Amino acid sequence: MKKEVAQLNHLWTDIYYQLRYQHQEKITHQSVRIMQVIQKEENVGIKEIAQSIQVSHNTASEHVKRLLEKNYVCKRRRLEDERKVILDLTSLGNAVLHRHSSLDDEKLNQLLFEKMSNEERELILKAFSLMKERAMDVELS
Repeated sequence: MKKEVAQLNHLWTDIYYQLRYQHQEKITHQSVRIMQVIQKEENVGIKEIAQSIQVSHNTASEHVKRLLEKNYVCKRRRLEDERKVILDLTSLGNAVLHRHSSLDDEKLNQLLFEKMSNEERELILKAFSLMKERAMDVELS
């Protein structure tokens, strides 16, 4: 099983390396991780960011402050408890996160639609759907 895990990781990093976007903006890995938490989780505040990336509340707050200044993130008050601040990605933040964590749409189109048969595309999509489904059962840490 270790061999298969190593093989999958090697294949994934090769795929990502070949099909990644060319990054246009300078953003830290920590900022990308924070933006992913905001995108994937619900009602995320500074406390949740600090827990997720395992830093102090003050450090998380400083990271978020920089994302707010770049207009990647915005704040809103929680309706049920206006003392609680919720973070959301702006449209610019969503675009930046997409370029820093996703595969390049054009490269995928070239690969999937120009070089693969319908059966191959279906097989790839089924495999990734199955992995996502199983990944939802893995505990986040």
